[in-house]
Amino acid sequence: MPQRRAITGRSQEPRARFAEELRLLRNARGVSLRGVAEVVGWDASQFGKMENGHTLGGPEIVEALDQYYGTGGMLLTLWELAVADPTQFREQYRRYMILEAEAISLWHYAVSAPPGLLQTAGYAREALAVGWLKGPELEQQVEARLGRRQLLDGDAPPPFRVILSEAVLRTSLRDVGAWREQLAHLAEMAERPSITLQVLPFRAGPHGLMNTAVKFLRLPNGRVVAYTENDLRGELVEENTSVELLQRRYDAMRDLALSPAESREFILRTLEEAPCEPSI
Repeated sequence: MPQRRAITGRSQEPRARFAEELRLLRNARGVSLRGVAEVVGWDASQFGKMENGHTLGGPEIVEALDQYYGTGGMLLTLWELAVADPTQFREQYRRYMILEAEAISLWHYAVSAPPGLLQTAGYAREALAVGWLKGPELEQQVEARLGRRQLLDGDAPPPFRVILSEAVLRTSLRDVGAWREQLAHLAEMAERPSITLQVLPFRAGPHGLMNTAVKFLRLPNGRVVAYTENDLRGELVEENTSVELLQRRYDAMRDLALSPAESREFILRTLEEAPCEPSI
């Protein structure tokens, strides 16, 4: 099949198209970045980063721009497509991200770091920087990771069950304030009715997923797929026998974990024990 011709000549990549439309609208209005900022109320540098494709911004700022330009929700639609676009993720995750967006329920086991769906901006930035990302690429990956959290928002989010190894709560960030924010966020998310969060304490001993972070997705057709990962690579597991083996190990480990109520108390105690930022 021949490649579809771009009628408008504009970018077909959602993130680039969003930035392009912002530039075109402002130029058509004949105003500067500073002029937009004076009316809409955000810093001019934020609009500059959005027009350069360095950041997508948040829904509030995009809604304000929709009103300013009179685009009737078009910018918010383009923003939603850009946030959900799997091409913004590194290649090995793209197939999983597409399936994650379709999932009707999710189960995760985290070995040493909170799942991306539960990470704060501070945690994501420090964790991704350890992988030698920096500059615009780092900011794009942080934003992409935070954009995934929309999956858990809304009126009818998919049920999400997550088991955190105690190591997740013992491996703190260098930024003390960001670490406390992350712990508080975990405790807050544990209260959501659609989220079941459990902690697997060290005292539970050896289990079948000691060195493997795993995610399960139940798709609309009832099929379950898994994604396993370590620091070097991730693997999408779709073969039924392998997925079932991983599920049995997950279920056995869940039996060893603290109850959701006990787990939230465990997180809150960890937050109380976490050092505070030094006073100046």
